[in-house]
Amino acid sequence: MNTPENIERTSTGIDLENPSTRRAAQLTKALGHPVRLAILKLLCERDTCFCGDFTDVLPLAQSTVSQHLKVLKECGLITGTSQGVRTCYCLDPSGIQELHQNLVNLVDTFDTSNLSDCC
Repeated sequence: MNTPENIERTSTGIDLENPSTRRAAQLTKALGHPVRLAILKLLCERDTCFCGDFTDVLPLAQSTVSQHLKVLKECGLITGTSQGVRTCYCLDPSGIQELHQNLVNLVDTFDTSNLSDCC
């Protein structure tokens, strides 16, 4: 049966179940919210881990910030270590390197040189 998934897989050669494709999707999805981008930028601008309250620098409720931190931590872009009653957050260098490589690979697949004026 030709389901949309089968048509997509056979016409483009893309295996939607490929672990590297799924990982690239997970990483790019983590970047898909302005708050998560702001958190990454904040952590990137620091020489040390951020041990403060993100709600002091972001106009959001703690529960909202916590959800965004959870997404970033689960996909490996940040780490969090408990220090007393606080959690200190840092960029995870290996996760950021993996993100960089995935983005480079993704952009490299977008060859627009053979496109005509279609729109």
